[in-house]
Amino acid sequence: MSPRVAVVTGSNKGIGLAIVKALCQKFEGDVYLTARDSGRGEEAVKSLASEGLKPMFHQLDINDLSSITAAAAYFKDKYGGVDVLVNNAGIAFKTADTAPFATQAEVTLKTNFFATRDMLTHFMPIIKAGGRVVNVSSFVGSRTLNNCSPALQERFRSEDLSEEELVGLMERFVEEAKKGEHKQKGWPDTAYGVSKTGLTTLSMILARRLSKERPGDQILLNACCPGWVRTDMAGPKAPKSPEEGAETPVYLSLLPAGTTQPHGRFVSEKQVQPW
Repeated sequence: MSPRVAVVTGSNKGIGLAIVKALCQKFEGDVYLTARDSGRGEEAVKSLASEGLKPMFHQLDINDLSSITAAAAYFKDKYGGVDVLVNNAGIAFKTADTAPFATQAEVTLKTNFFATRDMLTHFMPIIKAGGRVVNVSSFVGSRTLNNCSPALQERFRSEDLSEEELVGLMERFVEEAKKGEHKQKGWPDTAYGVSKTGLTTLSMILARRLSKERPGDQILLNACCPGWVRTDMAGPKAPKSPEEGAETPVYLSLLPAGTTQPHGRFVSEKQVQPW
């Protein structure tokens, strides 16, 4: 039997690092800290090793498809697949950033939606029976959804929304943002929010697919909000520590065998939230 393995994307700092730290303490198996930059990743592994923890490192840049496919091949070859996948990597422009909205829309969705989708496309086939997949989203996504036009809200909430249609909606947002037409077409003025609306919706679509295509495997896939956390991304005024932010993603990563819920949900503070 291959040992069990957990993989956390974008985990050399912030919430990702706190998730790795908690999994090293609670997960029975190997825990992989991953980062775009091998130097920073190795440094983070050393810092946890100095606390007596034993994470392993694998280079993984979710914006680089060859990096994703190489990582998927590595985990399939070494472990026969992955037991826990936490898609934590993400970006956000600072409020004061002067980059044009069109640029923010394209760059933010490229990582938070499209690159995370690439991760899921290549890793879902190697998630083992009983596996757990956690997509770190945000309450900003649900708030953004509520500020979309009624027609967009209806599509995002529809149980017959396909992955292809969702991808089309995300591409449409970027194109309309580039033309300066996104607001009149029913989108709120937040690239980060739309990226997380897309990610949570994608989580629900993929969970429905798992239930249909691999019903006996008891894999649970959810999206979650870690809360407003003191990180480089969210700033020093946030009320939660990274360790507190890691609590819900770790809870979903370690749902016990035989558990059937939550699945395909948006979870915050360990509670299923309305969508």
